Amino acid sequence: QLNWALHDSYIDWELYAVDDGCPHGSGKIANEILKEHEQGNKVKILFLDESLPTDSGPLMNLESANDSRKGGAIILGCNEAINNVCDAIIYTDADNSVHLGQVGLLLRSYQDKGYHVVLGDRKHPDAVLVKQEDRWGIGIKLLRHMQRMVGERIFSSNIRDTQAAFKLYESKLLKKIIEQPSVFDFSFDSDWIAAVIAMDEPFDKVPFAFIDSFEESASITQGPMTTWETLLLGLVKSVRARELPHNEEMAKVLEEEIHSSKDLDLLINHLPSQLEEAGDTDFGNPEIMSPNEVQEWIRKRKAT
Repeated sequence: QLNWALHDSYIDWELYAVDDGCPHGSGKIANEILKEHEQGNKVKILFLDESLPTDSGPLMNLESANDSRKGGAIILGCNEAINNVCDAIIYTDADNSVHLGQVGLLLRSYQDKGYHVVLGDRKHPDAVLVKQEDRWGIGIKLLRHMQRMVGERIFSSNIRDTQAAFKLYESKLLKKIIEQPSVFDFSFDSDWIAAVIAMDEPFDKVPFAFIDSFEESASITQGPMTTWETLLLGLVKSVRARELPHNEEMAKVLEEEIHSSKDLDLLINHLPSQLEEAGDTDFGNPEIMSPNEVQEWIRKRKAT
């Protein structure tokens, strides 16, 4: 895909794939494939567990690959690219939900418009999104409401798709962002965006095509509420560490009430009356449903 998109251009590329402790040995399988692939010299396979533990660099607070969920692997790949003096870094998931022939969408904002941060946006009217949204229950409204209260500074910047696995960062800026990561899990996307906002760095958003690979989705493998637990509690860590304005009352409710994904399992198939008519623009507004009301609802569901 990259060779097709960048063929006959002045842009050189390298691909870094990271095995984050895959029980199936995907890194070794990838290395075997590369031996026979005509573009094999353009790809480097990294193993997260071989880089840990370390007493320096952005992974110094990560003890093992078992303590990482995606974030540590992405940081390792990006750090390798930075050390190899790449000008800009694009990251994506390994499930082919994003065709990398679309990299020009990101590069145009970087090269022509001068943005050092370009965020892929699946919520944009011009985006193409094929996704089984019914994987969530009706309680997803409450989860998004809580998320946007805690991440109010992010979402008030009109960033609706924090988790899109299609983003570009200029390498020198990214080096600063990952000097002290707040998290090493699925919430790393929001942590990096929080850093961008805290640094007052301009960013651009671009629509792109995304075809969800339902069977290959990590959220399906590990359970969707495990992912949401990580996203919500990780967001609390990030906004505090990056010193972004946020609804601290809501953050405390999450810490007090959400102790595992099982607590979210109790919420996902039920919806409080305050949010029944709520739309996307209502999420995060405490006047629609306050943190105190959210806490009362959570406790009610736990008692049921």
